Amino acid sequence: MPLAFVIALAASLGIHAAALFGTDVEIFGGADEPVPLRAELQPPPPAAPPVAAQKPAVKPRPKPVRPAPLSAAKPSPNAEPVAPAPENKPSEFAPNFPSTVATTVQEPAKPLLPAKGRMRFVIFYGTQGFQIGRAEHGWEFTEDGRYRLSGMTETSGLVALFKPLVFENESSGRLVAGGLQPETYRTRKNGKDANENADFDWATAEVRLSRSGAVQPVSPGAQDILSLNYQLAYLRNPEGGATVGVVTGKKYDRFALDSLGEEEIDIPAGHFRTLHLRAMGDTVTEIWIALDRHRLPVKIRYTDKKGDIFEQVATEIE
Repeated sequence: MPLAFVIALAASLGIHAAALFGTDVEIFGGADEPVPLRAELQPPPPAAPPVAAQKPAVKPRPKPVRPAPLSAAKPSPNAEPVAPAPENKPSEFAPNFPSTVATTVQEPAKPLLPAKGRMRFVIFYGTQGFQIGRAEHGWEFTEDGRYRLSGMTETSGLVALFKPLVFENESSGRLVAGGLQPETYRTRKNGKDANENADFDWATAEVRLSRSGAVQPVSPGAQDILSLNYQLAYLRNPEGGATVGVVTGKKYDRFALDSLGEEEIDIPAGHFRTLHLRAMGDTVTEIWIALDRHRLPVKIRYTDKKGDIFEQVATEIE
């Protein structure tokens, strides 16, 4: 095998390391929807002046001037509660978002997976199955409704000799009724911070990306690239396809997830009845989830813009 090819292969693996265990795909609505809603809620306060315009309409009542002061004195206490009423309307909207978010954050759910688990994978390049790396991923759900996911991808064999690479990522957050709700996503390359981190703020429905420093709105149910793999277990109807929002550490985007039907596959980890899912864009990511093993991702195939194929298959599930 030419040395240049091995080096190019190693570099390519480095570029696609994160993609090998992540699918750029989304379940819930658009990321930009929450912001327009809030922007539209601001116009109602300016609508208060029209309310003042309605008060002149009440002027016909003062025609009986003498009774009016008495009635005005009595209504004035009533008018005080009325004044707070319009003030409550805007405040009703403002708390509505935190309250809905709070319910999403505070309502714990039982995991669909065992409390702890681990999967190991081998990574192949091309159709001839040249092994270039391996991966290991684990999860843990705690009794207080939190979760922690860890992932490690590294080059192996000849590729590791010319391009040693260890890519690690972690995701932590809460388990709620809709599935996983990530709070932090961290990455490392060869033991050093890869600066592809993300911090979620569900009170404001935003995510902060460390590389650019940008703060972007996210839709409910959005995942990081690692938690997405376990969120697939919470899809209500994966057979009908879905839309999933994903934070990769560099950006937040939305992608359509298509279902290609059920397939039975034989891999080193065993024989599985799977559902074949696919996300298409400039690149193509395919993922096979085991229907009889908690919908765990047991096979992932990534095709880049050049048509190069990287395939990751499970060798062991604990």
